[in-house]
Amino acid sequence: MSADITQDESVDIKANLAQVSRQIASLIQQHQRVTDSVRLLAVSKTKPLAALEAAYHAGQRAFGENYVQEAVDKCQALAHLSGIEWHFIGPIQSNKSRLIAETMHWVHSVDREKIALRLNDQRPVGLPPLNVCIQVNISGEESKSGVALSQLDAMVTFIARLPNLRLRGLMAIPAPQANHMAQCAVYAPLQQAFIELSKSDSMIDTLSIGMSGDLSAAIQSGSTMVRVGTAIFGERDYSAKA
Repeated sequence: MSADITQDESVDIKANLAQVSRQIASLIQQHQRVTDSVRLLAVSKTKPLAALEAAYHAGQRAFGENYVQEAVDKCQALAHLSGIEWHFIGPIQSNKSRLIAETMHWVHSVDREKIALRLNDQRPVGLPPLNVCIQVNISGEESKSGVALSQLDAMVTFIARLPNLRLRGLMAIPAPQANHMAQCAVYAPLQQAFIELSKSDSMIDTLSIGMSGDLSAAIQSGSTMVRVGTAIFGERDYSAKA
């Protein structure tokens, strides 16, 4: 990861954050949601530390990372930034679960009992429970991670027994859809499942859906946390990935 960005790039990040925040606020109003009911997760994978610092100094606190070692390195390098919050949103390999359990505040991509158990057992003593979301495969794609909606209740019950995890909600990354109506249709069963879960447990308050291409549909469908990267930081350079 490159260590530096230009002053102009820093200014651009601040302006981009403001623009994305305005867009979210406008969609909240358009879809008659409660003001400030949707959090912005800045997806910072492959981006240099200086870009994250620029976003932090512009007021952003929650950052999402997809690659374990990159996430850990950034967490350690930016530990001096008070209130910064690290969300792991990528696939989890068993041999990397300890690093995630030791450093992250949130994990959005819990999709197997084995991973949930490892994160629970590897969460260090003295740290608060790890906030987790269950990733749900709502498009039925074999190539996508996530539990089927039919398996959700069993996964919820399993996680509820793990003292070092705190179930906060659901996450999904659906297949691209042709239009807004189709996006909402795909999200509808997940939204209903989230509503039912949140009725039974007051700690379940997070529906992590929505990216740049489907922000409007996600917010209409009850999203409480949207994941935006390129619109804030610019195009990603995967050659720079740690």
